[in-house]
Amino acid sequence: MTSTLARPVPGATRPAETGKPHGRPRLRALDGLRLVAALMVAAYHYGGRGGDVTTAWGSSPKDQFPTLHEYFAYGCLGVQIFFVISGFVICMSGWGRPLRSFFASRASRLLPAYWAAVLLVTAVFALPVVVHEAVSPSDALVNLTMLQQPLGVDRVLGVCWTLWAEVRFYALFALFVVMPGASRQRVILFCALWTLGAAIAEGANEPLLDLVLMPQYAPFFVGGVGLYLVHRDRKDVYAWGIVGVSWLIGQHYAVQDLWHAPSADAFSHRTSFGIILVVTLGFAAVTAIALGLLDRANWRWLTVAGALTYPFYLVHEHLGWVVIHSLHRGLGIGSAGTFALTVAAMLLLAWLLNRYVEETLTPKIRAALSRVR
Repeated sequence: MTSTLARPVPGATRPAETGKPHGRPRLRALDGLRLVAALMVAAYHYGGRGGDVTTAWGSSPKDQFPTLHEYFAYGCLGVQIFFVISGFVICMSGWGRPLRSFFASRASRLLPAYWAAVLLVTAVFALPVVVHEAVSPSDALVNLTMLQQPLGVDRVLGVCWTLWAEVRFYALFALFVVMPGASRQRVILFCALWTLGAAIAEGANEPLLDLVLMPQYAPFFVGGVGLYLVHRDRKDVYAWGIVGVSWLIGQHYAVQDLWHAPSADAFSHRTSFGIILVVTLGFAAVTAIALGLLDRANWRWLTVAGALTYPFYLVHEHLGWVVIHSLHRGLGIGSAGTFALTVAAMLLLAWLLNRYVEETLTPKIRAALSRVR
């Protein structure tokens, strides 16, 4: 989520050929792509995997969706697409910003909906009628820090592991780009050094380097940063080189992590071609946006889609299982109807979180953190 998933700033820079920004019209197509990525992840969690969702359906999702479950299984790659978008958006939002403003922007974007989601899921899972196990009160409190994963604490939100990756990316970008001041040369150096450092970390097999440099996720973040450089100047050869190398390494990690040999015991089989195709389409979609090829996709509802993506991403998995159980096993609604109604219910909940939590707390948190003392 951001989600992941990162939340974009209200607008984006449309560059001149010189790379100098002028104006900040919103890249609404990017909002739409973020929602598509979130729906991909939801399809995976509802019908593309086994585990806890089997309890919600009452049987394996591949029995509920005999054909579609094979395609839903690729939905987990929505996370990689999120990371590419995040690289683009964070570079855009950090360019020309002081460190205090960058930190205030990121914290105010991520925390309100996240806190609300943690509290809501904890409360729902504590209800006697809910069959899923709740975390302990102590672990739930630690979850409010977003540091539960490195601390070895049980997670309230299944998707929060992606936020831990996002936070580490923010820290690296803030330390090496935002704090000294963003420039084309500095961003290119950041991308080159992170790519090289991630490769060294992989070769060294050193846990601390893996934790900091995230070899399996770095190429997606770096690729997104490179695409923002392309957005500023489509003739930037270095930027295109960053994107190309990131795609090559990114598809490698995606295949390495998600492919397995065909097996009758496996939930589904993702082919290496299918994995590479989805990763490529994700890079291609952000590239089209960076080049302005989708500027005509300027419909206002895409802005709403972008606003709903992050809270939807946070709540859709665990609360979605509760809704699936109620609709399918409680009310006897068919698989397709339950799937559609669950997605709709989670989008409605996301709208409520955006309207009454984010719109209320985000500006207040940003103002408090931006205040100079």
